[in-house]
Amino acid sequence: MQDEYRTVARPGVHETEVNRSRFLCALAPAATEQEAQAVIARIRKEHADATHNCFAYVIGADAAIQKASDDGEPGGTAGVPMLQMLLRRDMRYVVAVVTRYYGGVKLGAGGLIRAYGGSVGEALDALGTITRRRFRLATVTVDHQRAGKVQNDLRATGREVRDVRYGEAVTIEIGLPDADVDAFRGWLADATAGTAGLELGGEAYGDA
Repeated sequence: MQDEYRTVARPGVHETEVNRSRFLCALAPAATEQEAQAVIARIRKEHADATHNCFAYVIGADAAIQKASDDGEPGGTAGVPMLQMLLRRDMRYVVAVVTRYYGGVKLGAGGLIRAYGGSVGEALDALGTITRRRFRLATVTVDHQRAGKVQNDLRATGREVRDVRYGEAVTIEIGLPDADVDAFRGWLADATAGTAGLELGGEAYGDA
């Protein structure tokens, strides 16, 4: 698994103009290929009158799924430069659709590559990106007396408390970078006089 990846902070649209052609780059997070396709279908419907609706998407922390379409532009001048821009910026779980309204001036192959790739790069800059890091899910089990202090200490040290459940004991689910597990185990033993339990679970990604 990748240690971290970047994705778009929020869905949005950024517009640029090149030689009177309008380029609208829509970016959206997409957890699956189906979600990416749904975004593309929605934008194609919204901009059915556009000259082209080209797209690129990257799904998977390891970029396992990559697709791009030139949608009628000369081969390799739209979708591929869009995809290359996403990959160059380490973007994952993201879909980009660039809608072009032709302005009457031909851009040539080089101009199109710069316009489509640049449109995605500018949109990423405008909308912002977030980094997600790999971590291990861990469950802390602690008695009711100590639970409040442990939760406060966890938050004070920047640990992400993902879930808290109250039963006979209190279980607190957190995320830990693999490298921190041993140090955390020692900290937890000190903080609870050795009374807390720690169980490690699977791996996931969270905001860095």
